[in-house]
Amino acid sequence: MSGAGIIVVGDVVTKLHRPDTDPQALATRLRIAARLDCLLSPLSIEPQRVGIRWCTRWPRVETVPPDLDAPWAEAARLLVRLHTHTLDVPLEHGGRQRLQRALDGLPDTTAAVTIRRAAAGLPGDMWRTVRKTLVHGDWHLGQMGRLNGRWLLIDVDDLGAGDPAWDLARPAGFWAAGLLADTDWATFLDAYRQAGGPAVPASGDPWPVLDPFARAAVIHAAAGSVDDEAGTLLLEACARM
Repeated sequence: MSGAGIIVVGDVVTKLHRPDTDPQALATRLRIAARLDCLLSPLSIEPQRVGIRWCTRWPRVETVPPDLDAPWAEAARLLVRLHTHTLDVPLEHGGRQRLQRALDGLPDTTAAVTIRRAAAGLPGDMWRTVRKTLVHGDWHLGQMGRLNGRWLLIDVDDLGAGDPAWDLARPAGFWAAGLLADTDWATFLDAYRQAGGPAVPASGDPWPVLDPFARAAVIHAAAGSVDDEAGTLLLEACARM
């Protein structure tokens, strides 16, 4: 099944969503994005049908360029602002579903055996619905955009309720796997704590909370990785689980 697609015309970005997208859930996510100032606001809160796909329209933003010092502190503060909100509608974030789709799409290879074994070791409550705060559901640095000088969270496809630790999972897991520098991880974690983020304790070792989520992020990334140095490190991390 094909995923999402992007069409850019001038300052307008049209996103074609996955064919299995629920239009009611998408409309709810658009309304949330239009209401919260930490999220990029859509140009319309009503998704449009294009063939078998639903599409949404957004202002064009500047994403994090590779030659820029990564805005880890800004990212952490944006996530805290998101995590201060709760939902009054039964809309779960899509992190678990994304992980399951990645596992379902694995080919029959030796690497896939290692990844599936690591996934089987995740605690059972990782797969249960836990409604705590508003969660992005697929957060990494590529999910930030700058508009008129302000950094914002972008891509609401997996926005919903859940444990906010899901949004710290990728940087935590990549740091543990050796793919994120100690200084970057420390900057991110310290900024999140200083802003009052609810995902981890305000002090002390955050790993008892983050460990299962970090492992899930590594497993997900390994399932979609290519045969390069990063992919090797992710696979090695799965083998250690």
